[in-house]
Amino acid sequence: MDSSPLSKTHGEIHQQRPASPAPRYVSIKSDRSITPPISFNSERTYEDIISKSSLISPGSPAVYLLRPKEKKFGTLTRKTVGEKNLNKKNKTILLVGETGAGKSTLINNLFNYTMGVKFEDNIWFEITEEEEKRRCQTESQTSDVMVYEIFGFEDKTLPFSLTIIDTPGYRDTRGIEHDDIVSQTLFDLFRSEDGVHEIDAVGLVMKASVSQLSDRQKYIFDSVTSLFGKDIEKNTVALITHSNGITPKNALKALEAANMKCAKNEENQPVHFLFDNCLDEQRTEETKVALGNAWKITETGMNRFTDVLEKSKPQQLITTVEVMNARIRISACIQNLQDRIQLTELKQNEIQQTQEALKKHEQEMKRNEEFTVEVDEVYKEKEDIRGGRRWLFFYKAAVTCNICEENCHYPGCTMAWSPRNCEVMKRGRCTICTNKCPAKDHVKEKWRYVNKTRKVKKTLEDVKQKYEKNKTEREQKKSLLENLQTEMEKLKTEKIQLLTEAYHHVEQLERIALNDNSLSTHVHLDFLIEKMKEIGDTEKVKKLEEMKERMDEKNKAGLRYMFGKLTVGKDAVM
Repeated sequence: MDSSPLSKTHGEIHQQRPASPAPRYVSIKSDRSITPPISFNSERTYEDIISKSSLISPGSPAVYLLRPKEKKFGTLTRKTVGEKNLNKKNKTILLVGETGAGKSTLINNLFNYTMGVKFEDNIWFEITEEEEKRRCQTESQTSDVMVYEIFGFEDKTLPFSLTIIDTPGYRDTRGIEHDDIVSQTLFDLFRSEDGVHEIDAVGLVMKASVSQLSDRQKYIFDSVTSLFGKDIEKNTVALITHSNGITPKNALKALEAANMKCAKNEENQPVHFLFDNCLDEQRTEETKVALGNAWKITETGMNRFTDVLEKSKPQQLITTVEVMNARIRISACIQNLQDRIQLTELKQNEIQQTQEALKKHEQEMKRNEEFTVEVDEVYKEKEDIRGGRRWLFFYKAAVTCNICEENCHYPGCTMAWSPRNCEVMKRGRCTICTNKCPAKDHVKEKWRYVNKTRKVKKTLEDVKQKYEKNKTEREQKKSLLENLQTEMEKLKTEKIQLLTEAYHHVEQLERIALNDNSLSTHVHLDFLIEKMKEIGDTEKVKKLEEMKERMDEKNKAGLRYMFGKLTVGKDAVM
């Protein structure tokens, strides 16, 4: 049984939690002893934070939109409240969930809880973009990866500050290209010097009413968990929103049925915490009791969640960066491999045509120096890749090698402003191109190399010049047909080496990734299996087919969702 704090039972955690601070009231002397209006007390208590906020609603509760410090880096936005104290602990939470699951409200709940806001204070603060969403209903999804930092309230309710990473909904109206941008943005956040280097909890955000994960939910959860190393599993928990306080049996069964990798409690259930989503609802005499109960449900959930958060061991993101690097290099390697194998096969076809022509016309070619045969000659051409969607702050182009004339990172290179910054470079050299050339021999431009063929007529001398040039003395003694066969064997050996390299990349990812069944790896397997069969490597074919079988079972929902065959359960949010 997992001995981590995340496996603690509700009772154990409740007993460890210190008593909540008493409600804050201010006494005012008058002819009669009275309790002043709660709103007055709240304004006095939160006077400083209110001065840095905008009033959204003056009702009960009064709702304020915070004006945090904001910095934008590409598609990453960082919003900070307060000043960081290096002597205080900080806890980082990554939230994952589809649009409508309640992530924005959960973030607001976390912020108000951290500040120590109570039901009796009759006040509510928002840090998310809810105000903007009210003004512009046409934009239903958050555009950026958002990082919320909450400093300056340590020891008010919690002994630590909070950093919350909110991922936008994967596979929304902007398509798969946007998913790659989200993954790349997270990668850049985790590896940058002033970014996030450890995660204390990954929160799978879902509604209590869910009885079966929709294809979209599975796709989103898998897309994010596939970015991490295996060590993050024990820090992954379910954050159940829109809860009435009753154990969400159906939602927990849905997580188990989907085989989501997360922390388990002593009952072998996914570790989970319950939250209501109506704490900012306006109160009337009829709703006051119900809303008070909603606050109690959320406060209990917050108590439990932040208790285990305090005791949990943060997971360093070294492995995560390794996984992300591996995934990028796998995709780049296999894409490059496919181009190189295509080139190899085209060259083999050209040689085969030449061999057949020589066997048929060799005597005629010897008698007549001008006699020609026609073959499909292979060549490379630079193809323009302009057009398509443009992303502000992202320089989307192909990293290519001038020496090998190969595409080293295409498609997918977005964050690097120069080849030396590209993920496929390691210690100043390319990990992808044939000769592993230095970064300085590469360019990042709006074109890529493509393999093409053209009909060319060749004489016997032309063929000799091409296939006997630079041969050793021993090789020159061979016949032209023998030299052509030697070239065929070299190409076959090269093909095997390229396939083996790609296979080892996939094996590496399987070893280190929490979710090795990601769709980004899946799309390459058919190609690898087909080519491994061609070279007769039955052992590798068997391993790849087993991996594909697991992925097919795991990714049925994701594949349906990607290709528009979405099946939505009655509880799914659209």
